Amino acid sequence: MERMKIAFYTDAYLPGVDGVVSSILTFRDELSRRGHTVYIFASSVQKHAKTADKNTFLYSGLKFKPYPQYNIALFPFNSVLKINELGIDIIHAQTPMVMGFAGFLSARMLRKPFVSSFHTLVTNERIVNTYYPKNKHIRKLAKSSMKRYIEFFYKNSDAVIVPSPSVCNMLMKLGIKNISTIPNCIDTKVFNPKVSGMGFREAIGFGSSEKIILYQGRLSREKNIEVLLRAARILMKKDSGIRLVIGGTGPAEHHYKILATKLGIIGNTRFLGFVDQKMLPKVYAAADVFCLPSTFETQGIVLLEAMASGKPVVGADYLAIKNLISNGSNGEKFRPGDYTDCARKIEKVLNNTGRYKQNAISVAAEYSKEKVAEKLIDVYKRVLSSKAIY
Repeated sequence: MERMKIAFYTDAYLPGVDGVVSSILTFRDELSRRGHTVYIFASSVQKHAKTADKNTFLYSGLKFKPYPQYNIALFPFNSVLKINELGIDIIHAQTPMVMGFAGFLSARMLRKPFVSSFHTLVTNERIVNTYYPKNKHIRKLAKSSMKRYIEFFYKNSDAVIVPSPSVCNMLMKLGIKNISTIPNCIDTKVFNPKVSGMGFREAIGFGSSEKIILYQGRLSREKNIEVLLRAARILMKKDSGIRLVIGGTGPAEHHYKILATKLGIIGNTRFLGFVDQKMLPKVYAAADVFCLPSTFETQGIVLLEAMASGKPVVGADYLAIKNLISNGSNGEKFRPGDYTDCARKIEKVLNNTGRYKQNAISVAAEYSKEKVAEKLIDVYKRVLSSKAIY
């Protein structure tokens, strides 16, 4: 197959790490391994501009105050000049905001194929209440405007990529077409059950006999981590060997630390803060079960990483999570927001982790970067072919 030059546009990028960033980096590495060239156009604060490699172009901007991990690029629209200079074949917007719109404009100005991914529920009620303007009238207007913009952005894409069937159904109801369900991928060579977590356990002061419940990801209100904290309190009262590990950073980190203190579980809980990618496999390896209480996931890449590491998963029975977890097989689902049910399902898994391990590994194998990249390339080929005919 002819080698392609692909431009990823994204509002989320290093040094921040979330599911979108992980997906971008993994796809970039696999596409590059196959001989394609991936260029990244991303927003960043100026002080991080020197971290860019020769195929990464960063556009300085301002921090988004309600969520400091994200930046708003100020003037990324001259990126069209670089796109033209590089001879890009296809533009893929990973996010729909300022950088994504810059990608859209570049594609239209240069008549390039334009593919977009839908990763984040930007009009989700929890997002609206937490990050939109506090004035209810302005908030209502902002939500309505955002909804119209999202529909415009994705309806005007040559192809739309979503990570799960649940999100596909949601966008179809908005009248968006040309949708392909392509999940985010993981590196199953990095995340695998052979990694040892004993050294990490010792480093955080936990022994081999203690049972570790793990959450890894953004610490933000929409992730519903309070459900896990309250569930952990129930479990710790029943079993003195239960421990909770929470990895990641975010705008609600302080809030959750205070809640853990109020619940009386802070002594048996470790907040890791930012976890380096190189350390992450050991963090998963150290856990006995992974829990994701969020009702915000369009897929949940951390679930895949945990399963690839041989860990059973427990998650809210909602949206994309319900597509990934099969009760009694690779993990258990609980009623969204119900911390009592969450505790019950975690306890069920902890009492028989071996029952779930192999199924978890098998499920994760279907999301390997090698398998998923084939599907992404097929979309690129289809869009390029249709544009050529046009």
